[in-house]
Amino acid sequence: MAESANLPALLDRLRRQTVKGVSVYFCVNNEEGSPLQADNEKCLQLLERTEGLSVTVIDRCSPGQGWTGKKRGVGWARKLLFDRIAAEREADELVVSLDADTDFDDDYLEAVLATMNARLDCCAFGVPYFHPLEADEAVCRALLRYECYMRRYLIQLLRIGSPYAFTALGSAMVFPVWAYRRVGGITPLQGGEDFYLMQKFAKTGTLTACFIPPYDSRPMTVRPQGRPSARVPFGTGPAIAKGVETMQESYPFYADEGFAAVKATYDLFDALYEGDRETPMSPFLRRQLATDDLWSPLRKNFKSRSLFVKACAERVDGLRILQYLKNTPAYRLPDNAMGVDFLHDPLERLEDYRQLLFREEMALRHSHSNRPSRDTQ
Repeated sequence: MAESANLPALLDRLRRQTVKGVSVYFCVNNEEGSPLQADNEKCLQLLERTEGLSVTVIDRCSPGQGWTGKKRGVGWARKLLFDRIAAEREADELVVSLDADTDFDDDYLEAVLATMNARLDCCAFGVPYFHPLEADEAVCRALLRYECYMRRYLIQLLRIGSPYAFTALGSAMVFPVWAYRRVGGITPLQGGEDFYLMQKFAKTGTLTACFIPPYDSRPMTVRPQGRPSARVPFGTGPAIAKGVETMQESYPFYADEGFAAVKATYDLFDALYEGDRETPMSPFLRRQLATDDLWSPLRKNFKSRSLFVKACAERVDGLRILQYLKNTPAYRLPDNAMGVDFLHDPLERLEDYRQLLFREEMALRHSHSNRPSRDTQ
């Protein structure tokens, strides 16, 4: 959407990939009658003239082709793309999801292919990412604050061994066609569609979190632009647009004790197969699910212990974990608890903190990816 300035660099990067024979699908989209249509027409012209790549274009921007009604936005764009690919390609081919403003190394697709071939039991890969800093200082501060929130959240999930330890970015998802078909495709939401798709994958299989050697030694990342945006209701763009001052409410840092409570709840799933008992999350779950009978319906429907434990983990999923933390005031930390001041500290100090979190995250990702899958445990 309105990416004519970024599209030439993306096409050049795709042409330079060490893996050849790649098919590239684009959905150029806007609402019917949108002022963005002129820029999108430039995108269509660029794609029509593209050489050296196999390009398929879904046109949802030309007059009469733009979004109307409720079926609109990034969720529907991704759905059209992924569904088209799932219908046309072989089951074992890989879908590498990108946005037009994303940069990556020339051997990125080679690394993705090698990683997924080495882990054929995995149904998705949440690729490591890193947002380049922009020239505008206010944007940089907001970007660093939001990215540090996401990184610390993932670190805490990785520490407790959560099956939902992933960061969902539409520009950093990889999955085989068979896995996409198995989960019934993507739900076309106005925002967060990438999170819910990754959560579907986590519920039906095992995710990988890191590239295999030697690609993990750099470390390799995708690099989406971090820019203010109002195209979706939440996520990186809207968070940056609102600025640092608003993030404490919407994207708070959480205390380690909150994640310890989540882990303690998961650790009790096995015992819950024998009978009800209180877990740290039980009061929240009773309110959230509007029932006092949290576990007996699962015991009734899932007769084996392993299936019951899996059903519990699907009930207390990534969304429930986030809701639990958000709705427990004691777990919400002020920004100054991180030891940095995102409003006033020099950008170099904030960048140092991001790099610290990034190194810890990558070490934990590598450890998490090397654990046995749930199918073999």
